[in-house]
Amino acid sequence: MKSGQKKKKESFFTRIVNFVLTILLACAIGTQVCTAANNNLRIAQISDAHFSSFEENTSYKFLKKSGALLDDAVFQINTSGPYDFVIFTGDLINVPEVSELEKVSTHINKLLFPWYAIPGNHDISIDGPLTKNKFLQTLAAANENMNQKNIYYAFTPKKGFRVICLDSIIDYKLTANGEISNEEFLWLKEELENHEKDTVIVCTHVPIIEPYSSSNHKMQNEYEVRKLLQSHKNPVIVLQGHYHCAKTFQDENMLVITCPSLVTYPNAFRIININTNKKRTLVDVYLKETNLKDIQARSKLRLFGSERLYGDESDRNATFELGREI
Repeated sequence: MKSGQKKKKESFFTRIVNFVLTILLACAIGTQVCTAANNNLRIAQISDAHFSSFEENTSYKFLKKSGALLDDAVFQINTSGPYDFVIFTGDLINVPEVSELEKVSTHINKLLFPWYAIPGNHDISIDGPLTKNKFLQTLAAANENMNQKNIYYAFTPKKGFRVICLDSIIDYKLTANGEISNEEFLWLKEELENHEKDTVIVCTHVPIIEPYSSSNHKMQNEYEVRKLLQSHKNPVIVLQGHYHCAKTFQDENMLVITCPSLVTYPNAFRIININTNKKRTLVDVYLKETNLKDIQARSKLRLFGSERLYGDESDRNATFELGREI
């Protein structure tokens, strides 16, 4: 065989080997990327939007700008995606009227990503037409994701994650306190048992751990609910609102994230990035302030103790590590 022919055969063989190796390497990298993406969950949390189409500003709520503030949050989310879902943790509206819930839905439906909502105490009327069932029906008409059987519900956005949306609102008397009913408590217990290997994200309006003390806003059976969540062997991430402040708190495998309000200082929302593997779960928590800085500045001037609502840097932007047992 001539040396030229031998070199051609070797060159052709080398090209084939290199091509196969390249394909294998690309597949390996692609698998790693897909695996990482599947282990990652990105959430935007908006709480206490207190949307109003007709009210004047109060001493600390910029209700006249509630629509503009909500639109800005939606715009920021749409331009910083993708997100697996957006969760509204209560008080979507300031006055519990069906027409107001319908109007706020038109703003929320500008989102490019799936969204879910739970009720706040301002969303439910005690003696009016906006009952819990009507709240659910009204949102279901605007968003198929809200076509749920119960006001409390759960869903799986991605394998390895379970999102549990609680109803913490008392509707049999006028109060800003909350509770988890016996029926809902048993349902929550069953959800945790059925998803013992998953990272669980719990969404509630009334906190299970108060960011600061308020006897007329707290959950009446917070201790029992908290102990139940702490019994889950894998990470539990709680997204809560109601107190209009930025606060984070970690207790072993449970991380509690309190989201501020859009209409009171610091006029902000949350972004939560969760990355989990067999040994640990990392949670990146960010505070995203709205771009309406004039409103934010004026909102701050209306408040005493605005620092408490703004929180420390660790309450606004931080990374937390949660261990896994299974």
